[in-house]
Amino acid sequence: MSESQLWDDVDDYFTTHLARDDDALRAALRDSDAAELPKISVSAPQGKLLQLLAQIQGARHILEIGTLGGYSTIWLARALPADGRLISLEHSARHAEVAVRNIARAGLDRQVEVRVGPALESLPKLADENPPPFDLVFVDADKANNPHYVEWALKLTRTGSLIVVDNVVRGGRVADPGSTADDVRGTRAAIEMIGSHPRLSGTAIQTVGSKGYDGFALARVLA
Repeated sequence: MSESQLWDDVDDYFTTHLARDDDALRAALRDSDAAELPKISVSAPQGKLLQLLAQIQGARHILEIGTLGGYSTIWLARALPADGRLISLEHSARHAEVAVRNIARAGLDRQVEVRVGPALESLPKLADENPPPFDLVFVDADKANNPHYVEWALKLTRTGSLIVVDNVVRGGRVADPGSTADDVRGTRAAIEMIGSHPRLSGTAIQTVGSKGYDGFALARVLA
C-alpha cells in the first residue's frame, strides 16, 4: 500500500466515524466537480474541525476568505446559532454561483452571504459597514496575499477571536529556502507575522490525508 493510499484510508475511517457527510455535503462536492471547480475543498475531517472550532468559539459571526463551492462554508455555518451570520468572499463569479446553490440546498442561505470580487477589494468595503467583530476568520484563498488577509482579519476581529489559515505547509515548500514561489512567500510572510505580532498568539500544524501533505495555522487575537 502506498503512503498516499494509507492517508486516504485513514481519512475515510475518520470520516465514517467522526465526520459523517450528508446529502447536502455530498451534493456540494458533486456539483463542484460537475462545474469543474478545482478539487481543493477541505476534507470532511477538516470541515468537521472547522465546525468544532467555531462551536468552541461560540461563534456568532464568521468570515471566510475563499468560498470555492461552499463545502467549508456549510461546515462552518452549521456551527452558528439561528441568528448567526457568515460572510464568505469569493473572487470567481462562477465559483460563487455554484456555492450559492450549494448553500441554499443546505438550508443556510438566510445565514450565509457570498460576496463576489477580489477579497482585497471586498474587505475594505466590509470594514466600512462596521460589522460586529468576527469571532472566527477562515483564510483559504490565494496564498500570495495571506499576510494581507491576516492583517484584515485583525482589523475585523476582537480579543479572543480565532484566525485559521489553511494550506500553510505547501507540500513542505514553506521550509525550503530555495523556494521563491509567490504562494510560499505569502505563506511565510503570514506565518512570520503571526509569530511576531504583539496581538497574535499562534501555531501551525502539519497534516496528511486525502488532501495530501499540508497543514494549517491557528492564531488567537490578544488584547
